[in-house]
Amino acid sequence: MKKYKPTSAGRRGMTVVSYKEKLSGSKNQPHKALVKGKSSTGGRNSQGRTTTWYRGAGNKRKYREIDFKFDKKDIPAKVESVEYDPYRSAFIALVLYKDGERRYIVAPQRMKVGDTFTVSEKAKAKLGNRLPLGKLPAGTFVYAIELKPGAGARIARSAGNYAEVVAHDGGYTQLKLPSSEVRRILSTCWATVGEASNEEHRLVNIGKAGRARHMGLRPKTRGSAKNAVDHPHGGGEGRSPRGHKRSRTAQGRPTGKGQKTRKPKKYSNKFIVSRRKPGKLMQNRKK
Repeated sequence: MKKYKPTSAGRRGMTVVSYKEKLSGSKNQPHKALVKGKSSTGGRNSQGRTTTWYRGAGNKRKYREIDFKFDKKDIPAKVESVEYDPYRSAFIALVLYKDGERRYIVAPQRMKVGDTFTVSEKAKAKLGNRLPLGKLPAGTFVYAIELKPGAGARIARSAGNYAEVVAHDGGYTQLKLPSSEVRRILSTCWATVGEASNEEHRLVNIGKAGRARHMGLRPKTRGSAKNAVDHPHGGGEGRSPRGHKRSRTAQGRPTGKGQKTRKPKKYSNKFIVSRRKPGKLMQNRKK
């Protein structure tokens, strides 16, 4: 991590990832054939209505087309560069397959230029290789995990994330996810051995409001500062309590601070072996 001298209030405590030490891309220019433009939604849907609040503006970004399906099987690939991607927290790697095709992938930790990997059922369980979950021994760390065979990576793709193979049983593999939840996934689903890169991302201190605005994050208004018509926590004279046992979103659903937000009859409940650990609020309530 890189820390700044406290030359101003914003600089005090500000930290950034040391990209020069982590990345190897030439002049930070992405591979042109795998880059396309993408317009920002500003948190609005196709009808122009705001569905995600406090988003908008920010620096213009180019989208890198990432390979999440890994449909080039049994063809060795070599890492040409490790690069920054503005649309995700983990680093990406530009890889060259032996047949001459180049693709971007989410890079694992400790992957360097010149490293090789293979997507194959016969591959060894070593860093960067991708193979079915049923072929991996218990205790293996994996990321970029499929939920349905051939549908592409869905789980553990952000910076520093990984899941641990716990056991194999009845055609399913039990994975301990980053949330501490233990879940069953079909053993024919594929995953990449290792952990997603840029593990220091969680230590970044944005430091000042201007930096957040460059990232496309707008100021967030507290629910208790709004009118009663706009938020369940709003209204009242002066600083009023929220008036509810549990905190809520603007739409009235439970939110954060240890509240259970999962739907009781969700389709995937039957795949959960062990629920994730509750937050501090729920733990204190049990006492």
